Formats: sequence, C-alpha cells, structure tokens
Amino acid sequence: MPLHDDGSGRWRMGSGRTGGHAWQWGRTAHTRGVLLQAAREVFGEHGYSESGVAEVVGRAGSSVGSLYHHFGGKAGLFLALWEDYQAAQEQSAIAAVASARGDGEQDGLALFNLGARAFLEGSWQHRDLVRLFMDGDAPPGFELVRRTRGREWVRQNAVLLGAGSDPVDRVTVAVLTTAIGEASREVATCSTKREANEVLEAALRLIRRLDPLDVADEET
Repeated sequence: MPLHDDGSGRWRMGSGRTGGHAWQWGRTAHTRGVLLQAAREVFGEHGYSESGVAEVVGRAGSSVGSLYHHFGGKAGLFLALWEDYQAAQEQSAIAAVASARGDGEQDGLALFNLGARAFLEGSWQHRDLVRLFMDGDAPPGFELVRRTRGREWVRQNAVLLGAGSDPVDRVTVAVLTTAIGEASREVATCSTKREANEVLEAALRLIRRLDPLDVADEET
C-alpha cells in the first residue's frame, strides 16, 4: 500500500493513486506556509499579544481548526516563525562557509566572517522578523528557547574558530557571537539598505580587530 500524508505532516499507510501522497504533502506544506505568512504580517502590524487567531486565519483564507491542527495555537505559530527564520539564517551561513572552503579557504576567522556576513545580510532581508523577535512581546517560554539556541550558536562558532575549552577561548567566542547578534538587531532597525551595509561592515571590522586566533597564538 502506498504512503500518504494524513494532514499532520506525518506519513501513514493507505490506499490511493500513484502521486496522491505527493499532492497531499504539497497541500499541507502550502497551508502551513500561508498561515505562517499571515501570522508574520499580523504579528508585525500589531505585536504578538495584540494579535488574534481570527485575524491570522482570516488573512490566510484558512480556518481556526486548520491553524490549531498545524501549530497548536498562536504561540505555536510564533515559535514556528522563529524556527523557520533560524533555519534560514543558519543555512545561509553554512552555505557561505562551505562555498569558501570549496574555494580553498581554511582560515577560521575568514570563514567566521563570511558566515557572519551571510547572517547579517539575512537580518536585513528578514528585518521584520528580527524586529518582532527582539521587542520582548512573545509567548511564555520563548526566552528559554532563544537562550538555548544562543548557546548552540556559541558552540558552533567555537568549532569553526578552532577555539579550545579554556576560559579565554570560551569568553572570546561568546563575545563574538553576541556582537553578531547585536549587529543583527542594528541592521534590522536601519531605514535603508545603505545604512544596513554600513552597520554590517562595521561589525565585521570589529570582529577582525578582536581576532581570537591571534589572541590564542599569543598565549601559546
């Protein structure tokens, strides 16, 4: 028996014509995308707390039942927007680093800067979401989710930079990661692309001046 989607994003056994499961999966993905886009617009206009489920589904042309089926409610929508944004940013940074490595770049700081550039460029492209996530109006538990993701980001950056486990290395990577996060917020609040680019370049210059690899070399 062929596999097909049951409407929740999970596959199950069932009957149907060849290709039917792909149509079902596509419909589920489309419904999810439409609801997320509507939530992005409504949350951006009114803030999370002042936004209602009815307005989101009305703008999406969907139903309250569909929203709860896919996301479990308004908080789930917000967290799904966050996760999708984080995934997009992470993929952009990974792609930039992988491309440079493919061209022969091996310097950790150079790779770090290329990943940071891609991340900050994405912050401008998704500036409405950055502003939404930074204003403090979020569902309960969001700050814990954000802090957990932040710690993972520091860990990934430490690997990229080849940092050790000693306190100086740890705090250096944490400072650099925090600098990128703050620069992301500044980029998102810029009024023009030119201004955003100036903030981006200033942040990258700061990272190069700190140069954690040089610090590590001096202490060995």
